[in-house]
Amino acid sequence: MNAEALYKILLEQVKTGLAQVENLAIVGIYSGGAWLAERLAADLQLKERLGFIDVSFYRDDFAARGLHADVKPTQIPFEVDGATIMLVDDVLYTGRTTRAAINELFDYGRPARIMLAALVDRGGRELPVAADFVAEKITLSDQQQLVLQRAEDGSFSLTVDHA
Repeated sequence: MNAEALYKILLEQVKTGLAQVENLAIVGIYSGGAWLAERLAADLQLKERLGFIDVSFYRDDFAARGLHADVKPTQIPFEVDGATIMLVDDVLYTGRTTRAAINELFDYGRPARIMLAALVDRGGRELPVAADFVAEKITLSDQQQLVLQRAEDGSFSLTVDHA
């Protein structure tokens, strides 16, 4: 899969879908979603309405998974109350990360609406979560993991890892 081509598809969907939306803010889920959100905010000229969220403490499997070594601070530098938030993640899978991100967002206020953008939807939902914007839908086995990587020049690539 060509991650750069998928990004362009996602960007066009977002531009079209959010053309008339007011009070828009973008929140990327660390790490891949944060990278995508940074680029979307730049392309949509919304850098001042960009935030980042780390859902590590909000996951329902926190006790089983533990805390990974790369926890980052959540940064929401705008008023969440009444805003339309576009939550951005790289890969939509079970829906648990999205649920955790929504729970954390509500600790910052009550948005008017939350929309979800994902580069890839790999199916396998465990919760009733659907993306408003998605560049590609694929099917992978439970033993495979789709990983977004960002090069030093900011370009994206996708790889399939085996768990």
